[in-house]
Amino acid sequence: MSTIDVTSASAAEPLEPGVDSTLWAILDAVPSWGISLVVHVCVILLIAMITLPEIILPDMNLTSAIEPEVIRQEVYEISSDPTETLGSLSTLNIQGESAAMAQDRGLDNHLEQVEQIQEDLVNPRIAQFESMPSPNEAEVLNAIDLTGTTEQAGGTEGAVDRITLEIASSLRERKTLPVWLFDESLSLEARRELITNRFDSIYRQLGLMDDLDTQGALKTGIIGYGENVHVLVKEPTSDLTELTNAVKSIKNDESGKENVFAALDEALKTFTPFKRKMRANMMVIIVTDERGDDYQALESIVKRCTRDGIKVYCIGNASIFGREKGFVRYNWEFDGEKFEEDIAVDQGPETPMAEGLDLPFWTNTPRDLTRMSSGYGPYTLSRLTAETGGVFFIADDAVGDKWDPQIMRQYAPDYRPQAEYMKQLQGNLAKQALVAAAQQTMTEDVPIPNRVFQASNDNILREQITEAQKPLAVLDYFLQRTHTILEAGEKHRDKLDSDRWRAGFDLAMGRILAMRVRAFGYNAVLAEMKSNPKKFEKPESNRWDLVPAESINAGANVRKMNDKALEYLNRVITEHPGTPWAYLAKVELRDPLGWAWVEGQTPAAQMAANGPQERTPQFAAEEEQRRQQEQQRQQKKNVSRPKL
Repeated sequence: MSTIDVTSASAAEPLEPGVDSTLWAILDAVPSWGISLVVHVCVILLIAMITLPEIILPDMNLTSAIEPEVIRQEVYEISSDPTETLGSLSTLNIQGESAAMAQDRGLDNHLEQVEQIQEDLVNPRIAQFESMPSPNEAEVLNAIDLTGTTEQAGGTEGAVDRITLEIASSLRERKTLPVWLFDESLSLEARRELITNRFDSIYRQLGLMDDLDTQGALKTGIIGYGENVHVLVKEPTSDLTELTNAVKSIKNDESGKENVFAALDEALKTFTPFKRKMRANMMVIIVTDERGDDYQALESIVKRCTRDGIKVYCIGNASIFGREKGFVRYNWEFDGEKFEEDIAVDQGPETPMAEGLDLPFWTNTPRDLTRMSSGYGPYTLSRLTAETGGVFFIADDAVGDKWDPQIMRQYAPDYRPQAEYMKQLQGNLAKQALVAAAQQTMTEDVPIPNRVFQASNDNILREQITEAQKPLAVLDYFLQRTHTILEAGEKHRDKLDSDRWRAGFDLAMGRILAMRVRAFGYNAVLAEMKSNPKKFEKPESNRWDLVPAESINAGANVRKMNDKALEYLNRVITEHPGTPWAYLAKVELRDPLGWAWVEGQTPAAQMAANGPQERTPQFAAEEEQRRQQEQQRQQKKNVSRPKL
């Protein structure tokens, strides 16, 4: 084994004192650029150690045995009291990372930024102009999506103004062909005249659109309809005189029929070719106060309008809540006598089929309870406008309370096709039951029993009670059948899929139960009074009145029915506040469901004229003759009543 001769090596190359020979050998082998790199790295590290904050490079104690560092657990407390200041000015004792690392926080950057923003708002650095042009109202409206909606237009004038803006908005896109469809019925005579008088204003406003050649871009068609359809302007024109004369030429249709969908069909046949030739937007504007008698053609008209891109608008009346019939106030004459009365017309319902029971109120019968507005137009025309992108403008609303649109938004009718509606009914027994019960109440009259009984003596009192009990059997049979229909759907009540359906079902069940309780109690107190007439406490009293009372004197089953009625009606009030369903439930509960007798007095003169008297043969014959004469007169009056 070879050995190194240290002695000879030392003699040949003596080592410098304090330097290891191996280190020198390594340095001797490293090139010059490597030595330069090492030197620069060392300089950089030295500078970093001098300038970095102490918090980043803390003192390190290097020992031969490294012990693990013990991490102190910091306890952070969050005050239970809310703080009103957020950000760096907050009183919370939790710091963000940037705040924890800062050596000198200096000024509050957040406050500086807020002050800068406020200064920019007060003194904006933008060029100021003496005047800035306001956008055209139609341009502003064009940016707002109002299609497929129902709007409270503020009467006929407001509806016409909104239609004007719709035409102006369309004109800014391309040429436009509006086609007006006027209902020729008697009830719409005043509205037709009002719109005719505003035609000049409508087209004058449109003519002031100085950036458009409205003479060439705007042409109009006119159609009248009732039982038959009349094309009054067969070729679209911009001649205002011709348009005005066409509307004024409309004659009142006394048939009482409004075939609006036949008129729409004719409008599409007559004016769609002109639409294509002009390359124009076409819009149909229906002026009416009813839903249309030929509504079975709704779906085919919807398909044709959507296919050809034709928007349909309507200036019409609001539907009565949950009912098919609405009312129009009308003046007419019969037999030399003038009448002003509400005449029933087909204005609804707002849904494909009626979903509310047409029941009278026994103790609360103000006019508005049976004529409340639904807040929507009839389903047929509302669906047509919604599907084609138009708007239903309510020019005449019903009487009574109005409902908050924000609340009613979740109770809006379903404007899907009628076939989809029927599928919904087939899938839920509660929906089927509600619609079936509503149909029954629309086809049968519900009597309101008499609650005032003359009692000059016991015989007269018993006669009146006997007469009052006659319609009660018919009423009870009707209520029982309606209740049975609703009970069949009760097991699917929890599966109803919308607030509208739940509110409708609960109100119907609550009202039919309440009416049955009143009927049972009514019959019970009449029977008791008939068998054992009460005695007056006041000598001047000659009449007995039935008034609502808390006591239910008709047996345990009726009291259970009373409890169930209260449960349903109170649930409607609790779960659907601010809606017409809750309002009607409150009216039903305004008076208790039981009855009590209260004595009263009828003046002698009034009793002689209207009240019952001793029924001598002569008196009975005269009374029967008067009754027959009045009946004949009423029949003639009914025949003469105008058909609106």
